[in-house]
Amino acid sequence: MPSSATGTVQARTTPGPRRGMSALAHRNFRLFFFGQLISVVGTWMQSLAQGWLVLQLTKDPFVLGVISAIQFAPVMVFGLFGGLIADALPKRTTLVATQSASGILALILWALTVTHQVQAWHIAILALLLGCVNTVDMPTRQAFVVEMVGRDDVVNAVALNSAAFNAARIIGPAIAGLIIGLVGIAMCFLLNGLSYVAVIVGLLAMRSADLRALGTYRLSRSLGAVIADLADGLRYVRRTPVVLLAVVVVGIVSTVGLNLNVLVPVFAADVLNVGATGFGFLMAATGVGSLISALAIAYLGRSSPRIMLLGAGILGLLQAVLVVVHLMPVALVCLFGVGFGSIAMAATANTSIQLAVPDDLRGRVMSVYMTVFAGSTPIGALFAGALAAEFGAAIAFGVGGGLSFGVVVVAYLLARPWLAQWRGIRAA
Repeated sequence: MPSSATGTVQARTTPGPRRGMSALAHRNFRLFFFGQLISVVGTWMQSLAQGWLVLQLTKDPFVLGVISAIQFAPVMVFGLFGGLIADALPKRTTLVATQSASGILALILWALTVTHQVQAWHIAILALLLGCVNTVDMPTRQAFVVEMVGRDDVVNAVALNSAAFNAARIIGPAIAGLIIGLVGIAMCFLLNGLSYVAVIVGLLAMRSADLRALGTYRLSRSLGAVIADLADGLRYVRRTPVVLLAVVVVGIVSTVGLNLNVLVPVFAADVLNVGATGFGFLMAATGVGSLISALAIAYLGRSSPRIMLLGAGILGLLQAVLVVVHLMPVALVCLFGVGFGSIAMAATANTSIQLAVPDDLRGRVMSVYMTVFAGSTPIGALFAGALAAEFGAAIAFGVGGGLSFGVVVVAYLLARPWLAQWRGIRAA
């Protein structure tokens, strides 16, 4: 357990190459990992296709920002309650339900698009419904990891999940860009809907006996008791330095500097003039950087606040370069670095929190983190969309990057006394 004064946690270490893949020794995690890999490829295909479709329908980057905000607004408003559900209900059963619902929503969008009936308001409603599903799905997925692998391998498991997510971030946009050019946008939504079958099958195939029984929480029936339960998670965040630093830095940087879904399609179309295929490769470049970052964390086996701050600083500086350099090769390199920095920030924040939190509070504390991380997207999307509509995507990148770097500097100066006591979190 962490020391509230230093936020220090130590876990068993495994030397040598095995450390980089130790979580895959667990059968349940293997099923989850490969199912998620297939599903998230579809998710990234839909993300790119949806952004391109909105721009085709409206010609307005602000509308793209609004729809992105709508998708993440439920997480911001109800995310903490999602953490209560994650702590109270069987996580595997909950995930089967949320993943099924997400697949159905993707198939509805496919049907509307392939019949040429789709309008921007359809996309907004489906985005809102998906956001409601994610309110429960996101904290449950995060908290489920430790049940599959235990505390010893949780850092490695989170890093490998990040690697899978970002491998899909390379493959999905690249495939989507080609499919849009060859077949049309609708096919991306169909393939995403079908991809959820992989993760659902993986969840159903898990062995219940191999899941680790952790702390239990009984969902309170009165409003006052529910609020008190939520307050327990918030108090833990406030009094644990590593958790508080992670939540604050990731929350602010995510709001001002991680609006790629809004800015990259506009930058590709209006600044670089590279079309849907070029847009796909730009998004894939962020995925390559993110994948390399995630694999490095998995093999390094260590989670440190300094790595988190370094990643956020890299993210901010390279976005600022896009203000003045408007060449496709430079943009690819910069977005590669943005992807690298974003995962160095987010994965180390996630794993630090996972190891610091008690078992019976994990869903609630992770819901605070996920609410701040994903719930910041509505504000960030509107912020970036408004800037891009008024001043262009390049200026929006510069403002977001500059603010992100400023947050890192202030956070380091304020947290420096505590960072000097940090001994590190090391993975299995």
